[in-house]
Amino acid sequence: MAGRADSTVLAGARVVLPTGTVENGRVIVEGGRIAGSATEDARTLDLTGYWVVPGFVDMHNHGGGGASFTSGTVDEVLTGVRTHREHGTTTLVASTVTGEMDFLAQRAGVLSELVQQGDLAGIHFEGPFISPCRKGAHSEGLLRDPDPAEVRKLMDAAHGTAKMFTLATELPGGIESVRLLAEHGVIAAIGHTDATYEQTVEAIDAGATVATHLFNAMPGLGHRAPGPIAALLEDERVTVELINDGTHLHPAALELAYHHAGAARVALITDAMDAAGFGDGRYQLGPLAVEVKDGVARLVEGDSIAGSTLTLDTAFRRSVTVDRIPVGDVVQSISANPARLLGVYDRVGSLEPGKDADLVVLDEDFVLKGVMRKGEWIIEPRLA
Repeated sequence: MAGRADSTVLAGARVVLPTGTVENGRVIVEGGRIAGSATEDARTLDLTGYWVVPGFVDMHNHGGGGASFTSGTVDEVLTGVRTHREHGTTTLVASTVTGEMDFLAQRAGVLSELVQQGDLAGIHFEGPFISPCRKGAHSEGLLRDPDPAEVRKLMDAAHGTAKMFTLATELPGGIESVRLLAEHGVIAAIGHTDATYEQTVEAIDAGATVATHLFNAMPGLGHRAPGPIAALLEDERVTVELINDGTHLHPAALELAYHHAGAARVALITDAMDAAGFGDGRYQLGPLAVEVKDGVARLVEGDSIAGSTLTLDTAFRRSVTVDRIPVGDVVQSISANPARLLGVYDRVGSLEPGKDADLVVLDEDFVLKGVMRKGEWIIEPRLA
């Protein structure tokens, strides 16, 4: 930690703004915010040859650094948060996995305190209201239909910090639960679902606005039974999450999503579990054992993919260098779009005066070299 940049001008970089990329641009930091002008005594940091982009916003993340958001202590959760900050994620939502209702309510209470302290941006409940047909790395014996009363129980336990619920909206109570969430300003996300095209359209019309890790844990796209993928891609009200780690999605699937949804409706996420930023080995994802080998997490029993070990700096670099997505589109997908969905775009998600000084410095190969959060260097660039 290098300390607070009380008055600093980051000069000479390619700066990605909402209006486009500025060559030889500059970002002025005053205290913890981006400023419109610099003071006379401002320190100048020459970032010629580098990129400066907004801090990343991850709306779907289960842990990292060896720590789980679902079951870890407060200190362990903070370890996971720090791990992802070191990889450029300056705003992070903690995601749970399927568990007993009382346990999830208890975890919501723990995580909500960290939201109130500013360490987390909210809570995402992934399960238990999902389909046993598309359970992925969730314990089937703990799954349940999305009863609005139980959804409300978890919302109340989160004390206003619940940001998103992933639901199989075709199950009994699914549409009613979507309406309940929409009425309270909480994102209803369609995922781990076996829904038809028509059932998915009904859920979107009821208020669902996000596709949880599109393509994964849902029926494939068929020419006679298009299923949820077609409905989610075609509707302008829906933002689609994508896990761009080279394992969850074929590059053609990523291209398909960007082509049909457009960059304005894509949110790049990690769906990270404990091993992100930590390494291979044996882990627990809720009650299920996970083996991570060569960076790929799979259930010990059943071999299903069990989240990812992805960090968003890797997703950024892969999106630009492998998938050839324009830098501005990647910034929109990895920062601005999730910030808007979470209701925090007034503070984060772009480099504009008055917003928090959350930013990432990348070299010409899009390798992370610096991270600043609220004017504080988490990783200060070590320039040649």
